[in-house]
Amino acid sequence: MAMKLYFHPLASFCHKVLIALYENDLPFEPVVVDLGDEASREAFRQVWPPLKFPVLVDEARQATVAESATVIDYLDSFANPAPPMVPRNPDLAWRTRMWDRLFDDMLQLPMQKVVLDALRPASNRDAFGVEQAKKDIRTAYAFMEERWPQTGWAIGPDFTLADCSAVPALFYADTICPLGEDFPRLSAYFLRLKERASVARVLREAEPYFGMFPLDQKPVR
Repeated sequence: MAMKLYFHPLASFCHKVLIALYENDLPFEPVVVDLGDEASREAFRQVWPPLKFPVLVDEARQATVAESATVIDYLDSFANPAPPMVPRNPDLAWRTRMWDRLFDDMLQLPMQKVVLDALRPASNRDAFGVEQAKKDIRTAYAFMEERWPQTGWAIGPDFTLADCSAVPALFYADTICPLGEDFPRLSAYFLRLKERASVARVLREAEPYFGMFPLDQKPVR
């Protein structure tokens, strides 16, 4: 497969796809998109007018694939990783997809609320909404802590799409609302994630961009 991935190393949803690619040692050409640079932005617009990344372009199949989970589904279907990121077993598959959505909805969305608010002019910031978003993150931690396995990965012994989703969700949420000692299972799982080679590589490649994170508290890998 002759593939290009349009992405930014700091973007959380791009991390999901990069982890899947590195996890399965799939060859691709990385194309870093800088939306603040007119030439980079325009070049990306020609590929994907909505200007949302990640976007995978499979030139051999003339396919342009957007949205992180859909890109990973595409890789499962046409790059044939073993084991696949979404298990073939139907019961494991729906659990994997459910946790992918829960990490996005319960952690990524409130995390992005806090981050985007920090990018606003001070006069237009929403202090109440930011505090509510932080409460939502802590509520999500408690929900997940009660349901999390003490060992292994999100869905049994195999590393899956759910784990790819967990990495950026927990990484940036923990920057905003540290897990601390209140969520020992989730904290131990997060540590296991960061020690996995594919995850460590993604965070290492993102580290030069951590200074761009708009909050005073910067991410630490």
